[in-house]
Amino acid sequence: MSEALNELATYITETRGPLVSKSVMSFGELTLISTVENIIPLLTFLRDDTRCGFINFTDICGVDWPQRVDRFDVVYHLMSPKQNLRIRIKVATNEDQPVPSATAVYPGADWFEREAYDMYGILFTGHPDLRRILTDYGFEGYPLRKDFPTTGFVEVRYDDEAKRVVYEPVELKQEFRNFDFTSPWEGTDYVLPGDEKAKAQ
Repeated sequence: MSEALNELATYITETRGPLVSKSVMSFGELTLISTVENIIPLLTFLRDDTRCGFINFTDICGVDWPQRVDRFDVVYHLMSPKQNLRIRIKVATNEDQPVPSATAVYPGADWFEREAYDMYGILFTGHPDLRRILTDYGFEGYPLRKDFPTTGFVEVRYDDEAKRVVYEPVELKQEFRNFDFTSPWEGTDYVLPGDEKAKAQ
C-alpha cells in the first residue's frame, strides 16, 4: 500500500506539481498540502485523472491551531475505488480568508462544509447554502475552536411554566475544584467528604 501511495505521490507531483506545495508520507498514509488558490484544480484533477480516480469524497473536517497565523487546516479525505487507495489533502486558512467550496467538484461536500463553518467558523466561497447545521438558531461562537469555553456561553432548557425553550447564562452548579492528581483515597492534604469517621478511627 505504501509503495502504491509513493508512486501516486510521484505521479501527482510530476503532472500537477504547482498545485501541491508538499507531499508527506506518514504512518503509511499520503497527505498532500495545497493552497486556497489551488485546492479546486487539485480536487478536480484527483477526481478526473484516470490514474488517480478519487471519485469517492469521504469527508471534510477542520483542525484548529490557535498559535498559528493561519490557524485552521481544512482537511479533505478522498478514496479511489479503482486504485483502492485513500489520500488526505490539507489547506491552511484563517478566520478571514475563505476557502473555495468543493461542492462544484463533489456535491457531497455540502453538509461537511456547513459543519466546518458551524464548528470552526471556516468560510467557504461559492457554497450554495452556507449556514449553521448542528448548533441552534442564534448560537454565538464556534464550539470546536480551542479558545471556546468548555462550559459554553448559555444554557438551553425547556421551561414547563413558560412552555418553551429558554436560554440562560451559564451557571456552574458546583464550586471549582482544585485537583492534586493523587489518589482520592490516599495522600490528599484534606479530608474527603464522608471520610471523617474513617480518619477518626
